[in-house]
Amino acid sequence: MATTTLKVEGMSCQHCVNSVEGVLKEIGAEGKVDLKNGSVEVSYNEGSTTIEKIKAAIEDQGYDVKS
Repeated sequence: MATTTLKVEGMSCQHCVNSVEGVLKEIGAEGKVDLKNGSVEVSYNEGSTTIEKIKAAIEDQGYDVKS
């Protein structure tokens, strides 16, 4: 299980948290959003998904992933 922290711009409320964490579950990852720091700690199985897919899924929700 790999873990990484991504900076995500545009998150400001509980709906944002639910949106990001929900889409990560859909692709087989787990995320914990930190609104204060504008980040998401993501845990994922490298055999099931990639960091590129994770970033794309978050960006598809309307947020900007920085790293």
